[in-house]
Amino acid sequence: MELNLAPAAKGDLVKDSTEATFMADVIDASAEVPVIVDFWAPWCGPCKTLGPALEAAVNAAGGKVKMVKVDIDRNQNIAAQMRIQSIPAVFAFVNGQPVDGFMGAQSPSEIKAFIEKVVAMGGGNDGLEEALTAADEMLEQGAVTDAAQTYAAVLGEDRENVRAIAGMARAHLALGDIDKAKTILDMAPEAKQGDVAITTVRAQIELTEAAAGAGDTAELQAAVDANPDDHQARFDLALALIGAGDAEGAIDALIEIFHRDREWNEGAAKDQLFKLFDSLGPKSVAAQKGRRRLSSMIFL
Repeated sequence: MELNLAPAAKGDLVKDSTEATFMADVIDASAEVPVIVDFWAPWCGPCKTLGPALEAAVNAAGGKVKMVKVDIDRNQNIAAQMRIQSIPAVFAFVNGQPVDGFMGAQSPSEIKAFIEKVVAMGGGNDGLEEALTAADEMLEQGAVTDAAQTYAAVLGEDRENVRAIAGMARAHLALGDIDKAKTILDMAPEAKQGDVAITTVRAQIELTEAAAGAGDTAELQAAVDANPDDHQARFDLALALIGAGDAEGAIDALIEIFHRDREWNEGAAKDQLFKLFDSLGPKSVAAQKGRRRLSSMIFL
């Protein structure tokens, strides 16, 4: 069934529902736009905080999702059918089916991410971009599982979404599952394999594999200090720094090799620099500075 995701009128985005109107308010309405159901009660303290926060987030979504509030004291049959054991309890419905939910208080950022994920599940194109942005933020903050679930929701709507494919691969890379990350990247259509989102993650995977056996940073630094012309030790140091998350240090080490002997090991330092720049992405300040430094040396 194709969803009609035309924005709803502002005044119709949040409403109270009863056992008599639940079918129309939630089941039927969710065929047109995702519906979030907030199960609450007047005596529930956390509900008094969560409810308004949810309403604000739903209104901010501009009609891409609706909200229905159900007082469990007045509608005990619905609560029993949904097996509500504690409140606040929130469920999201799409096309008449519950697709996601949570219990208990949530932070504003968690509520926002939940709303964006639900919008993506409903198939909203604008919502997909919002959900991807939220997933990127979750991944950056270390919420890898939540990010992966959001990327998966986007891929459920758009199987060829390169940004979601790359994000899912990055999530598995963060979990240490390199093989799975590679498999996911292969999901991208052949015509999109050269997309920067895909090439960035592929470079990250290659560097992660290379850095795995690089050795101890302190020992390698000591070897370089003892013999500045030990290019292999400096190269291994760069890999170890990459593994430690020190991209700038790795760039410095590789550029120093290139400065001392640009042809060493068939230009390995330059090749590794390009791979590192790709892994950092086009917006990386460290990569931009490194490219300029390398370019100035190449064209001298």
